[in-house]
Amino acid sequence: MRGHAYEHVAAELREAILRGDHPPGTRLPKHAELAERYGVSEIVIRKAIDDLKNQGLVETRGRGGTTVRERPPVRRISMDRYRADAGPQDVPQTSFTRDAGVVWSEYRLDKAYRWIVADASLADLFGVELGARVLERRFVFYAKGVASQMSRSCLLAADVEGTPVADPKNEPWPGGNIGQLRSLGIEVDEITEETALRMPTTEESATLAIGGGVPVFAVTRRMLSQGRVVEVADPIVIPGDRAVRVDRIVL
Repeated sequence: MRGHAYEHVAAELREAILRGDHPPGTRLPKHAELAERYGVSEIVIRKAIDDLKNQGLVETRGRGGTTVRERPPVRRISMDRYRADAGPQDVPQTSFTRDAGVVWSEYRLDKAYRWIVADASLADLFGVELGARVLERRFVFYAKGVASQMSRSCLLAADVEGTPVADPKNEPWPGGNIGQLRSLGIEVDEITEETALRMPTTEESATLAIGGGVPVFAVTRRMLSQGRVVEVADPIVIPGDRAVRVDRIVL
């Protein structure tokens, strides 16, 4: 048998969890019971459990034992999700509520606003001079009470300072950034996104309850109006075990 003993134990437990033998919210057997079942030491079991924690499958809470984590539905993320922002708002929605499959009452947004000056990276993304005044907004998006996404979204002070868009009391805003900018007479007509996979920061792991071995999608988005960049989101952070990127090309 190749590989370490803990890897084989972790693989069997993982299969059992995904098969439904251990449903979300239930406790795994005690370490001593698992050690006897697999004919290994409790040290091996502890390493196997650590492996499952890194995969985001289980969590350990003090003396409460090891519990199988809830598995939120996987989101399908595609560029056409922004049609929810650009279209008529007969029912309040945003691109996030659309791809998360939640209605407005199931949506919550934590926010923190501050005025900053653009550093070299942000100035380059906007195509403005270094030191330009910018409104930085940091968001945590919740679907049915679960933190599902984080973002740092920036707008130019020249566009939004002194307007309702700069007031955090107006969030969440139906139509998201597109709706906000439209209220100022700025029509978004182009959106670009670059997506990378990386490991989460400590803050991201804690906020989004990400397993230690689970990567995140880190998206850099730019919204443009008539060739001018009017919004930069860098980064948008989405747990990699809860989303699938969907791209569609029409030839």
